[in-house]
Amino acid sequence: MRPSYVKLVETVKLPRMALVRQHFAAQDVDDPAHAVHDALAGAGFVRERIRPGMSVALTVGSRGLASLPELVRAIVGELRTLGAEPFIVPSMGSHGGATAEGQVKVLAQLGVTEASAGCPIRSSMETVEVGVLDNGMSVRIDKLAYEADGIVLFNRIKPHSAFRWENESGLAKMLAIGLGKQSGADNCHAWGFNYVGRFVVEMARVKLATCKVLFGIGTVENAYDRLSKVVVLPTEGMIEKERVFLAEAMRNMPRLPLGPLDQPLASGPLDVLLVDYVGKEFSGSGMDPNITGRPSTTAIKGGPSVSRIVVLDVTDKSQGNANGVARADVITERLFDRFDRESVYTNSLTSGVLIAASLPMAMPDEKTAIQAAVKTCESHTPDAITMIRIPNTLHLEYLYASEALLPQLVGRPGVEIMSEPAPMRFDADGRLLDPWPIGH
Repeated sequence: MRPSYVKLVETVKLPRMALVRQHFAAQDVDDPAHAVHDALAGAGFVRERIRPGMSVALTVGSRGLASLPELVRAIVGELRTLGAEPFIVPSMGSHGGATAEGQVKVLAQLGVTEASAGCPIRSSMETVEVGVLDNGMSVRIDKLAYEADGIVLFNRIKPHSAFRWENESGLAKMLAIGLGKQSGADNCHAWGFNYVGRFVVEMARVKLATCKVLFGIGTVENAYDRLSKVVVLPTEGMIEKERVFLAEAMRNMPRLPLGPLDQPLASGPLDVLLVDYVGKEFSGSGMDPNITGRPSTTAIKGGPSVSRIVVLDVTDKSQGNANGVARADVITERLFDRFDRESVYTNSLTSGVLIAASLPMAMPDEKTAIQAAVKTCESHTPDAITMIRIPNTLHLEYLYASEALLPQLVGRPGVEIMSEPAPMRFDADGRLLDPWPIGH
């Protein structure tokens, strides 16, 4: 039986939508293995730091980096060619349920296994203390990595979804939080996200001074979620050098076609943002607040001003970890039922952002969820709702825009309107039928 409150939205008229394509300026790396080889060969200090037979711990995190399995295998192969004996250390703070087995499982879900990488994966949550910050906070590092003959940091360099600082997601964060395991993540987040960036840098400096970090390998991605660049940074000045690539990564970010073109992050008002999927492979926050304008913390600002956000589902890869879906206003009962409290609560308690574990209003199906958002978006022009539908917050090449938005998009650089506006289509169960282009 349908809940009685559904009657309040059943007659809400939905806007007609048109398929839109965004064209972003982007540099692509066609061969990840070749890019790794060239980057390592071009860094003269690399060969000087690898001794034959030395054990090298390679960090691999929990994010869905572009070409991750290929990159990991290539790095392992290059280290072996130089005479090292590499092994992978899962480096993801508290992710994977904060267990050694769970972190290995996360890597497997990302396509990284011992077979794919060509080397062992050694996972443990045990850490050792290597220093203390001025505020008395313990600085800890994965014990297996600490006991290796050397550590090679590997991570994507990009803007963080919960704080702004000179270093955000990248090699410094991998060193401070990823290799810090549960305790490192707890300590970095202990004072809240307004301090995370500061502690990431301070802890990274301690570890660079006390641990056997050989060098770092960073990737930069383009607006299409594809590999754009591989860089190798020495330990000397690593923190400062990484900042140049963070700025590049921010310029590369995709955005909604709203607001001034000369701003790295989108701005501008929107009545409704419809997101098909949240997922950890798209953002640590499930849906990136740099795109939605809905951060879970006060340590990040920017993005559009959206009146209502609807989320339809969580990806299978996330296994119910719908962390951050609290920033939506309406979800479906399907997403509500798939919400895994264990994984979401672990993330939220570690980060200290308890609101990220909340759940919004859940409507019976996709149609009524969208209708609820449109009904309550407080538009002054209910017959001209501005709405954008996206598959997720990482892939913004294709989107659907409401008819009322099209005048703003016509002639906007990099925007192509691919279809005439048409009514949104649903099946008998209220599931949205309008498809994304094949291969998207």
